[in-house]
Amino acid sequence: MISTLHYISQPAHTDNILAACDAGCKWIQLRIKNETAETVLPVAEAVKKICDSYQASLIINDYPQVAVAVGAAGVHVGKLDMTVAAARAITGNNMIVGGTANTLEDILQHVADGASYVGVGPYRFTTTKQNLSPILGLSGYQQILQALRQKNISIPLIAIGGILLEDIPALMEAGVYGVAVSGLITQASDKQTIVAHIHQQLNHTPTWSL
Repeated sequence: MISTLHYISQPAHTDNILAACDAGCKWIQLRIKNETAETVLPVAEAVKKICDSYQASLIINDYPQVAVAVGAAGVHVGKLDMTVAAARAITGNNMIVGGTANTLEDILQHVADGASYVGVGPYRFTTTKQNLSPILGLSGYQQILQALRQKNISIPLIAIGGILLEDIPALMEAGVYGVAVSGLITQASDKQTIVAHIHQQLNHTPTWSL
């Protein structure tokens, strides 16, 4: 089952993932860029233990061989990294494989390659990611989701990229499956409260003012 809230890690990865799990996140993506698999492996092993203790799913960004080695729930591949099909060849059919997309064409390719879900963005400008793709904004998601409906294609779309709490209701109304956030949780002074508020927004329950 794909979660509606994805937490994307930032340095210090282990500390931030522990804090996110403790705050109630159940889907964690370990995102370490521009390192060797040998460097990522011990971090992945450490955060896998954390995720297991909180019954959270661990997704490894970009390193399918590391995901297999630590028994992660799956892998996520970036737009400029390997294809979903190449990652799937390493993980096998039982693992979750997600991919990053910026356009309808990207999504259709991921669907053809057997993706479990697609992370679509960026919603707005974010400093978390280098080589940022064109900003989609709400209208971008609406157009993409409408095109997918016309093609009778159904795959969980996770909105990502500078998403704030107040953005979530409109995104969910547009038809996205969920959201991926990083700084919104990492930088929160009260992580438990912000995670609770995110879940409320995702579930269309009455919102509370922060």
